[in-house]
Amino acid sequence: MTLTQKMKVKQGDLVQILSGKDRGKQGKVLQALPRERRVIVENLNIVKRHTKPRPIRDSSRMGGQTVQPGGVIDKPAPVNISNVMIVCKECNKATRTRLRVRQDGIKVRVCKRCGADVD
Repeated sequence: MTLTQKMKVKQGDLVQILSGKDRGKQGKVLQALPRERRVIVENLNIVKRHTKPRPIRDSSRMGGQTVQPGGVIDKPAPVNISNVMIVCKECNKATRTRLRVRQDGIKVRVCKRCGADVD
């Protein structure tokens, strides 16, 4: 896919997971990845990453190196955009959104359930 479609979910939105091991849980979007059509949601879709200890150059210690510890690290993995839905602030339910142009010409996302602004 050469052209990427604009995603309706942005960084900082509160979303609800629709399917998978975290179905029904809500979280904040930490990062949106539009080219991959994925989002990273805070504290959801946690995977374990096994890492080796590795040296890091530390500029504060006159060229000395510190070591980043290894081990098993829990980190959130990306979720497909089709598996999340925005949660409306007014009705507190997962909802689809539509765009509305305000009087001053600014486009805002609007909840399709209650009609309140999501932005």
